[in-house]
Amino acid sequence: MREPTYRAAIAAGKVVLRALDLRVRSEGAEHLPAEGPVVLACNHVSFPDFVYVGQALLGTGRLVRFLCRGDIWDSRAGTFMERMRHVPVDREAPAAAYLRARSLLRDGEVVCVFPEAGISAAYAVRAMMPGAVALARETGAPLLPVTVWGGQRLWGQKRSLDAAFPQPELARGRTIDVRVGAPWHVPPTADLVETTRRLGATLQATLDGLQRLPEHRPRPGEWAPWHPAHLGGHALEREASYALDGMPRSAVTPTWAPVSD
Repeated sequence: MREPTYRAAIAAGKVVLRALDLRVRSEGAEHLPAEGPVVLACNHVSFPDFVYVGQALLGTGRLVRFLCRGDIWDSRAGTFMERMRHVPVDREAPAAAYLRARSLLRDGEVVCVFPEAGISAAYAVRAMMPGAVALARETGAPLLPVTVWGGQRLWGQKRSLDAAFPQPELARGRTIDVRVGAPWHVPPTADLVETTRRLGATLQATLDGLQRLPEHRPRPGEWAPWHPAHLGGHALEREASYALDGMPRSAVTPTWAPVSD
């Protein structure tokens, strides 16, 4: 399948990355199977995370169908999202997105889910929806944990409920890291809550490592709202961020936690 709209979007993304001198470093892309259905479960730290994940996997030759916030389809971008076979998510009624993602998997596609259903202002893995695990369990598709860090410096989360929607800061020369974990098999008997908690702990552990890389740390004395408070940055404390999360009641509450310095 040629998919000219998707190919054009990839080309445009490369132009933007070059213009901003953004470096996307990836490890673990070899874990992505060359064919067949795959569920990617990715943490979420910035609004363009799907761009970085897609860029990290370009060398595999596989196109990724992302589950994205449904209001994008109400904008001029909606037509293009539809042509690329991405999936709109209505957080108030997510069943339609689940069914559509399941259909894509049955067609042998790679589907990427952001189980946090949003960005934590603490930049720690927050409560997670069980949909990614449920998709892998029902379809038999392997589940690959994916961790991304760095994009929040360009377009991160707001710090209060009454703040305006955040705007991007188009600084040049940033580094974004993407790590793709080894595939998991989720058996039909797997417990959704326990497996989702295992996924949350895995994503947080990998994120802990990325956040400690020297190139991702703020300079001494730098105001760093993009860096976690538990590591000396100025993002919201984890408890304070909960007011912004607005997670559905079906979300799996964290039993994992970031590791402080």
